[in-house]
Amino acid sequence: MSSSESWVVNVRERARRALAKFPVYDRERVVVILDSLAANPYAGDTWKMKGEEHSWRRRVGNYRIFYELFPNERVVHVYKIERRTSKTY
Repeated sequence: MSSSESWVVNVRERARRALAKFPVYDRERVVVILDSLAANPYAGDTWKMKGEEHSWRRRVGNYRIFYELFPNERVVHVYKIERRTSKTY
């Protein structure tokens, strides 16, 4: 894959802090998925968030990665990573 086809992935500080608190095994799984977003942010168990123009979420086991996609700039902004609960999509 050429570098012109990859996306820029920015992980906000709030998401980084949440990720640091996860158990090691879960954290490693989430980091692999974060790295894969640069190749294709639409791959995997990914859904567009209803009512949000740019927001998406990806399921990673019991965790959810919430991010915004800007296809024209090929940028992904990860704004939240959290453990799934009954209130999490």
